[in-house]
Amino acid sequence: NYRLVVKFQQREGHSNIPFKHIEEGKNLGQWLNTQRTEKKNGKLTKCLEKKLEEAGVVWGAFSKQWDDNFHLLVRYQRREGHSNVPRSHIENGMKLGEW
Repeated sequence: NYRLVVKFQQREGHSNIPFKHIEEGKNLGQWLNTQRTEKKNGKLTKCLEKKLEEAGVVWGAFSKQWDDNFHLLVRYQRREGHSNVPRSHIENGMKLGEW
């Protein structure tokens, strides 16, 4: 499955694989979620941990996503002078108004 993570990363430019993503018939998103749980519980091998990190896997995916969204909001606020983002507004491909 590691090979599929690399394949996904090369094609998509990131390794933030959605939970329900299927790659070559395998539920890659669920597998990656399991690896995150194993790491959190101290059960992931250091070798696999290192390989996944080299493939761009972010262990705290939700905190990274929150940080990315927050930075988009700050940029919007600086540009517009407020942070009252319209619900339908999209910033850098992210639905900032819904966040």
